[in-house]
Amino acid sequence: MLSTFIIALREGLEAALIVGILVAYLVKSDQRSHLRALWSGVSLALIASLALGAFLSYTSTELSDKGEELFAGTTSFVAVAMVTWMVFWMKRTARGLRDQLHGKAEVAVSSGALSIATLAFFAVAREGLETSLFLYSNFKAVGAFSTATLGLILGLALAVVLGYGIYNRSLKLNLGKFFTYSGVALIVVAAGVLSYGIHEFQEFGILPGPDAFAWDVTSWMPKESFIASLLGGTIGFDTTTSWLQLFAWAAYLGLTIAAYLSPAKVKTPLNA
Repeated sequence: MLSTFIIALREGLEAALIVGILVAYLVKSDQRSHLRALWSGVSLALIASLALGAFLSYTSTELSDKGEELFAGTTSFVAVAMVTWMVFWMKRTARGLRDQLHGKAEVAVSSGALSIATLAFFAVAREGLETSLFLYSNFKAVGAFSTATLGLILGLALAVVLGYGIYNRSLKLNLGKFFTYSGVALIVVAAGVLSYGIHEFQEFGILPGPDAFAWDVTSWMPKESFIASLLGGTIGFDTTTSWLQLFAWAAYLGLTIAAYLSPAKVKTPLNA
């Protein structure tokens, strides 16, 4: 539940902020006539995101056991790569995001409603499609569908509330700290998804060592227990974890967080 809540909150707030920036620009520039086109683009992006989630779920259920292992492992690796890229991209561009979107909106307004709808679609679809893929992989890793769904709903609801509060200036939130902390949380969740993907590839036979366990605690902590589900949904803990899973989880987590939290390099003039 906690992992899907974090994913939905972080990605949902990013999308809400993007939409809020575009809406504010149109309102302040007296281009309210383009708001309908903007919301049309946002709606299409949400539909595309839901369609991807439905496609992934349907495909997974229609595959054989071996095919499902390969599919789940592949989507897990792709999701980890996308989320890792996203948190670093947001770290680099967060400060200039508003100006960047304003510049794109200015160009789109001069081209007409279709350009506004297209801009809104791609701005939100980038977040939505990424979220659908990561949530699917996380759902598979966590396994507890009902609690994971509850975390998803609560996270999206809070993201909408926060996004609206920031837009109408009734809420002040230190976005820099929020994105830093939530970025670290996403990296932790991604490490668990990576471990799950390795497990699926080991079961399929692509990677070695499926039975070389670093630990096997199922005798006193069943996979379906509350504690196992809680740990699995937060740090990616599995009651049966191979040495390869453990090594990949620790290496990804340590290296990625260290790089993410390192100060950004400041370019100095050559003649300084």
